[in-house]
Amino acid sequence: MKQLLLVRHAKSSWADFSVADFDRPLNERGKRDAPVMAARLLEKKIPIDLFVSSPAKRARKTAEIFCKSYGRDKDLIHFIDELYLAEPPVFFEVISRLPDAHKSIALFSHNNGITDFANQLTSARIDELPTCGIFAIKADIRSWKDFRNAPKEFWFTDYPKATEE
Repeated sequence: MKQLLLVRHAKSSWADFSVADFDRPLNERGKRDAPVMAARLLEKKIPIDLFVSSPAKRARKTAEIFCKSYGRDKDLIHFIDELYLAEPPVFFEVISRLPDAHKSIALFSHNNGITDFANQLTSARIDELPTCGIFAIKADIRSWKDFRNAPKEFWFTDYPKATEE
């Protein structure tokens, strides 16, 4: 059994419209939310064996914050160019290439693709994965190359404002 945590990057800044989309940083709320969400996973004793991220600044920084919360070196994050604004077929392709030695993987990317991808995995549906939201599933596989066609089960979803509602 493998575990996949889809994480939408934390809230990003739109303060400077001259900054290219790829280079947008996290805003103050994003910088607060990311460690809170990582802490929630740790409280639930959810392991992360591998951190995989879009190289865009906001996704990269979110992954780095999670990595730090887990006591891991940020140099261990695998950055995959295709995850920047990826559509569902790209997620399937990237996941199929992940190392089988890793059982629980956190994948950091962007909307709308990450929500569309999450909605293709199980019968669970979300309108939109909020910033720094997590959509978690379990897949009955030994190899990530079998992920696309494997039985999958919705595990949980969580997001920063979940406790405020």
